[in-house]
Amino acid sequence: MRSFVGEKGLVGSPFPPIAEYAFLSDCESCALVAPSGNVEWMCLPRMDSPSVFGSMLDRDAGLFRLAPDDVTVPAARRYLPGTMVLETSWGHRGGWVIVRDLLLIGPWHHESDRSHTHRRSPTDYDADHVLLRLVRCVNGEVQMNLDCEPAFEYGRVRAGWDYTGPGYHECVARGEGTNLELKLTTDMNIGFEGPRATARTLMKEGETHFCALSWSEHDPPATYQEAYDRQVWTAHHWQHWLDRGEFPDHPWRTFLQRSALTLKGLSYAPTGALLAAATTSLPETPGGERNWDYRYAWIRDATFTLWGLYILGFDWEANDFFYFVADVAEAEEGQLQIMYGIDGEDQLEESTLDHLSGYEGARPVRIGNDAYDQDQHDVWGAVLDSVYLHTKSRDYLPERVWPILNKQVEAALENWRGPDRGIWEVRGEPKHFTSSKLMCWVALDRGARLAELREDLERAARWQSAADEIHADICENAVDERGVFTQHYDTDALDASVLLLPLFRFLPPDDERIRKTVLAIADELTQDGLVLRYRVGETDDGLAGEEGTFTICSFWLVSALVEIGELDRARDLCERLLSHASSLGLYAEELDPRSGRHLGNFPQAFTHLALINAVMHVIRAEEEVAANATGGARARLSALHEQSSQVRFES
Repeated sequence: MRSFVGEKGLVGSPFPPIAEYAFLSDCESCALVAPSGNVEWMCLPRMDSPSVFGSMLDRDAGLFRLAPDDVTVPAARRYLPGTMVLETSWGHRGGWVIVRDLLLIGPWHHESDRSHTHRRSPTDYDADHVLLRLVRCVNGEVQMNLDCEPAFEYGRVRAGWDYTGPGYHECVARGEGTNLELKLTTDMNIGFEGPRATARTLMKEGETHFCALSWSEHDPPATYQEAYDRQVWTAHHWQHWLDRGEFPDHPWRTFLQRSALTLKGLSYAPTGALLAAATTSLPETPGGERNWDYRYAWIRDATFTLWGLYILGFDWEANDFFYFVADVAEAEEGQLQIMYGIDGEDQLEESTLDHLSGYEGARPVRIGNDAYDQDQHDVWGAVLDSVYLHTKSRDYLPERVWPILNKQVEAALENWRGPDRGIWEVRGEPKHFTSSKLMCWVALDRGARLAELREDLERAARWQSAADEIHADICENAVDERGVFTQHYDTDALDASVLLLPLFRFLPPDDERIRKTVLAIADELTQDGLVLRYRVGETDDGLAGEEGTFTICSFWLVSALVEIGELDRARDLCERLLSHASSLGLYAEELDPRSGRHLGNFPQAFTHLALINAVMHVIRAEEEVAANATGGARARLSALHEQSSQVRFES
């Protein structure tokens, strides 16, 4: 495989910057499209399946490009407003074309049979399992090229093509030893060049073409008009879905809407799981080894997911994720892992794909994630807080959930005194991480409140007593001499995870220790104003090299600054973070604070969840300030009227 590393680092790289990828989804599979018009990441038939297009991780691992000849840089790209439909405009010598890419969604398919994958309640819509690409020439003449070269099993197995219909408009790709078949349907003439299907056509003003890649029994469109009509149906589906949300009339509204669409796109509709990200092994450090597979559902995301979805009014999606968590918690009988496969799988063994060069040479390329087997004590608090949020939103605790809840609280009670590997899943020695103790406190505190709602007063009292003990233990052992909460009990090092203390209401925001902690992180755990998880030189995470600033932590800081009353500082940081969004409104896991380059897996659910929380914190605080100012002005005006009346009466 090719290498692009020179004496001064990566030079002449053909890999586009991570932030320049567009994200497509039908809530069962997803695709990342480079600015060149190349689909560079797509796993089928599920989001966590082996890739069929993997040139994001190796330029020889599969591609699917539709674009003008001899042009790789488009004039403009955007999502059709309120949708997951990508529109790319191309200017070329003599003409202009517009390409639209999307994963089709249609009406519910299972009217006469039963789905073998869906465990959540059926909806009115369903994935069509079709990647659709449409092109229209709007001016002049343009030579268009189509190149489709799948590489099955993460690039290990080359495709063999066969025609399946009359003429040259339909063909199927198969890989030896694989069960997946890819059907390519188009109104262009297809030819084969070894493992690549190609089409070339000169388009003139007003002409249109389409191509559809499908992988199930659902029929792809057979004509351009049918393709266009199904694109319109899909676009309207996304817009109707977004209309269900509740978004403030604010300049930052579009960031909230794109984050909501991205979270929906990262959800796996059959089970309600939410992927941490759509990709694996995009590096946290350019050319480094901090490369992980994030195509799984993290239990700690439960609280943040429900926060984000409930606050924006997407109760159905919150419900689906809540019951996914309930499913795995019920199956585990209290021994909850930190992450699961999107169908609830509990074995996620990690391995490396040594035949892949990695994104810009970053190796190893990993699939699976051995962190699933780590001992992390925050999972019980995440489950309990999600149950508490769910119950508050409905004033109802499902009877099925109570035995699950009871086991999680008891597990937290049994384990909270021991060390673990913390929220960041460090691969060094276990420690008494403050954030883990916090989440054990959350488990006992929320459990006690829920027990009280059920009038189970004996459990409520016992759990509240334990919560008070954990609270006192944290306050005694996790605060340094200057009154700042630290990463764990045996250090003075800072950690961004302690920003969760005010967000989970561990202490009131006006507590001096909370204020000092938030300001210490803002002043000392930042690089050019953006927040690090921790200083790698002070934390044994079992890895070498530096890492970028974690965008989720920067958004947490925004929320924490609002909590302690530093609204101006919070607004300034939030504006800066929003300015770092990709041109399509997406975020990876990390940011290089100097260049603004996005690092890590993409798009990152955790980042978008933290964005929603931070933006809503700022907006609500601004509204409160405005309301108080208006109320104060009215009070002053009323007093002036009263004084004026008294003067007139006395005169």
